[in-house]
Amino acid sequence: MSEPAVERESMEYDVVIVGAGPAGLSAAIRIKQQAAEKGADISVCVLEKGSEVGAHILSGAVIDPIAINDLFPDWQEKGCPLETPVTDDRFYALSASSKLRLPNFMFPPLMSNHGNYIASLGNVCRWLAEQAEALGVEIYPGFAISEVIYNDDGSVKGVATGDFGIGREGEHKDTYTPGMELHGKYTLIAEGARGSLAKQLIAKFELERDCEPQKYGIGIKELWQIAPEKHKPGMVMHTLGWPLDNTTGGGSFLYHFGDNMVSVGFVVHLNYKNPYLSPFDEFQRYKQHPLIRPTFEGGKRVSYGARAITEGGLQSVPKLTFPGGALIGCSAGFMNVPRIKGSHNAMESGMLAADAAVGAVTAGRQFDELTAYTEAYQTSEIHKDIKRVRNVKPFLTKFGTIVGTMFGGFDMWTNQLFGFSFFGTLKHGKPDFAALENAASANVIDYPKPDGVISFDKPSSVFISNTNHEEDQPVHLTLKDPSIPIAVNLPTWAEPAQRFCPAGVYEVLADDDGSNPRFQINAQNCVHCKTCDIKDPSQNINWVVPEGGGGPNYPNM
Repeated sequence: MSEPAVERESMEYDVVIVGAGPAGLSAAIRIKQQAAEKGADISVCVLEKGSEVGAHILSGAVIDPIAINDLFPDWQEKGCPLETPVTDDRFYALSASSKLRLPNFMFPPLMSNHGNYIASLGNVCRWLAEQAEALGVEIYPGFAISEVIYNDDGSVKGVATGDFGIGREGEHKDTYTPGMELHGKYTLIAEGARGSLAKQLIAKFELERDCEPQKYGIGIKELWQIAPEKHKPGMVMHTLGWPLDNTTGGGSFLYHFGDNMVSVGFVVHLNYKNPYLSPFDEFQRYKQHPLIRPTFEGGKRVSYGARAITEGGLQSVPKLTFPGGALIGCSAGFMNVPRIKGSHNAMESGMLAADAAVGAVTAGRQFDELTAYTEAYQTSEIHKDIKRVRNVKPFLTKFGTIVGTMFGGFDMWTNQLFGFSFFGTLKHGKPDFAALENAASANVIDYPKPDGVISFDKPSSVFISNTNHEEDQPVHLTLKDPSIPIAVNLPTWAEPAQRFCPAGVYEVLADDDGSNPRFQINAQNCVHCKTCDIKDPSQNINWVVPEGGGGPNYPNM
């Protein structure tokens, strides 16, 4: 039974920011910097659903320092943890047993990683949080934002945290504490890819009306400590090809940094067709390649995680503003797909929105649209960065990895040399969930069993992600129609949630003779990647925030 609504307390700020990632923290810092220059007192709070800042941050990461240079020109003196400059930049095409190194001169300059830094984006965010708090920003980790609050005229008034102490059936437990409303003259949404609030706001204000559908990939990552003699600080390696077939987009990254640490990861574009494909198992298979396996022999896997990433690029950037706020960072989708980089653009977008918010607040405005942010974006380095690569993803989708990569490379070169594309701006077409073919016409993929040394299973991987949720709480992976997984998805697509989830959240159970199939959700395992919300072919799964502080707790990721 549900309990009656309880009146919530509220707090007032000039700017409320949802998400303590690179975009949200950069926005908060920039607001305080600009306010100090103008002699204004502008209050800012940042709300983070993870148990601490950085707990839910997952990225490769090779970081372009362009944004940190803008935010803190003295970042090195301040101790920003960008400690390992790229010294060796390699790109390989893989077959099942061989490799082909692609010479660097084939790639346009924008693809070079020299001048960038290998780092833990989570640790960079922890450092940014320290800088923000020193400037007077209030940061509240462990506060999951479940609701947008609106004014009577429909503009965004702020957000509300979820209630604590709600039982699985909706009842109030002894620990019940009502959520709190955070009101702001402007609310900036910095939740990352496929954020639950961003999804609501995009639908309510029709922010995607004039753009292509957003496209996504799933990035799966492990952190390893390897044998010292195998460590090559500053080496960056990317691959395409095996184990994915030519019709399935994606690739790998492998970065050497820190104290004998290696970040290794695999990205699968979520417009893949085969419902039997498992991104997690493709990643585990990739690590067995003769080029890759020797790096990890004798090493130790330290952490694991997964996260959806935006891949639509320029064509899929929605309208950035709504009455009372704006989308920033990967909530808007500023990732550069071929570079596999988005943190620099996320930070830059946060700063652009911050400038617009400061201008509005100091002018005495509130709850209107920050049109100065949109105007600044149109002439920004962000726009320039993603415009040059806008056709890479559509080419890969249309022509496959081999031919699509050649067309994409040619298009990037023409944009680099001449400032335009012979192809104009290509469209993406259908959303990712609509790409799956029926199971009856697909090839079943027989994945090898993990060896427990280089390749692993999902349960042991989730264990080292430090994922935890309060068990007695409403399931945050909600089904619009509970009958669909068995009645529709199972016969049509062999219920792909069993495979596209990298954490073993979804299972189809049955009796010993295979009868009486049942759909089970192991919400405790969820690493908050959002893949289910994106790829479910019936669009029946709706990811909502669990109780604050739940989910993974990534160290050094």
